[in-house]
Amino acid sequence: MRKLIFGMNLTLDGYTAAIGDDIGWSGAPSDELFQWWLDQELAYALTLYGRKLWEAMSSHWPTGDQRPGATPAEVAFARNWRDTPKVVFSSTVDQVGWNTRLVTGDAVAEITRLKAGDGGPMSIGGATLAAAAMRAGLIDEYAIVTHPVLVGGGTPFFTALDGWVNLNLVETRTFPGGVVLTRYETRR
Repeated sequence: MRKLIFGMNLTLDGYTAAIGDDIGWSGAPSDELFQWWLDQELAYALTLYGRKLWEAMSSHWPTGDQRPGATPAEVAFARNWRDTPKVVFSSTVDQVGWNTRLVTGDAVAEITRLKAGDGGPMSIGGATLAAAAMRAGLIDEYAIVTHPVLVGGGTPFFTALDGWVNLNLVETRTFPGGVVLTRYETRR
């Protein structure tokens, strides 16, 4: 069975985006944090996206390696982003590119099918899509990159659940600017 990892940047009060889908609170990542995200992305065999995150990523990374001043890590990230197979879950997106498949039906059923298959680890991105997988008990690991800012509302990283989910701490790490990574595995 494939492993499913949900990781995103979030505020100290638990939001992936402030009200109005504003992600400006995170600022540019330090070189060290960007390298950590690149290392994570290089390890994924498949990336699952909700519509909003897909639109953000696909508006930048297809040509991210061609932008003036792109760092070697940004070049590597852009190339890996294009090459890694992706699945976008949306009922409003009508076409995708860059090694991507579109799913318009039941996201939980498709994620369950993908997890049961062979292959390397998968990441899931986008709070709404991840919330559905979280409620279905499909997430195996959480990578929480907490930024020292409070925004007071917006899109939460965690969704309301019907029951408890017990976790084991796997890693903690501090990056420049007081950004803290915590990784947890789901206890099964």
